[in-house]
Amino acid sequence: MSSVLRPASSGHRPLTAGKYRPISTHLAIAPPVSVVIPAMNEAENLPYVFKTLPDWIHEVVLVDGNSTDNTVEVARDLWPGVKVVKQRGKGKGDALITGFEACTGDIIVMVDADGSADGNEIVSYVSALVSGADFAKGSRFANGGGTDDMTLIRKLGNWALCTVVNRKFGARYTDLCYGYNAFWRHCLDKIDLDCTGFEVETLMNIRVVKAGLKVQEIPSHEYLRIHGASNLRAVRDGFRVLKVILKERSNRRALRARAQHSPLLDTVRGEVS
Repeated sequence: MSSVLRPASSGHRPLTAGKYRPISTHLAIAPPVSVVIPAMNEAENLPYVFKTLPDWIHEVVLVDGNSTDNTVEVARDLWPGVKVVKQRGKGKGDALITGFEACTGDIIVMVDADGSADGNEIVSYVSALVSGADFAKGSRFANGGGTDDMTLIRKLGNWALCTVVNRKFGARYTDLCYGYNAFWRHCLDKIDLDCTGFEVETLMNIRVVKAGLKVQEIPSHEYLRIHGASNLRAVRDGFRVLKVILKERSNRRALRARAQHSPLLDTVRGEVS
């Protein structure tokens, strides 16, 4: 991880200005940062999304889910260098996987296209990563976070699912189903994403824990969607999240059983006895 922490110099650019990107008054980084935005018919919301993105970002990758409005044109007008990739299949998970594959940055940030996320928070995520975390996980329920968008039923559901994951996988999350996250690119090799829907966020959160990666929660405020209606369906997608949790738990047990009965382990036990 190539990064540097240094005090700001008043009135003078740092000597390494060509190498490091200043992202705050006390932090400059070398790793390029890619922001992935999955979008389908979000032309009206993109101005609110792009205006909060910091100008030191290396690239913005917009994954177009076959929009029927002018989402792509608006994105190109707002961010001339935006990289637009067409989504191959359907679902948020599929869109994110497509976007991740197109990224060239060392750090990848996931941002929703509905205007609910504040791009100014990206500095907090990146700061956590260059300070040693592998995965910076946004949380609406950590101290300093909040949400304007969740109903009581969704809050209860998120709490219940989060509790299950914490108990079954040894995590210490305060939020489970939130799409504002950032991570080092190398994490993708260890979590092997293979789902297509909204449950992708839960799958990522579980697999980073299973992979032994260092996770740091970042307090985040979720705002109301500005225009349009969400494709999220609380009951349907809640069951999909639960299905992922149960599947990952079953896989963990299977791996543990396989390890206990491996020929290598049997040989070691024989030598010890």
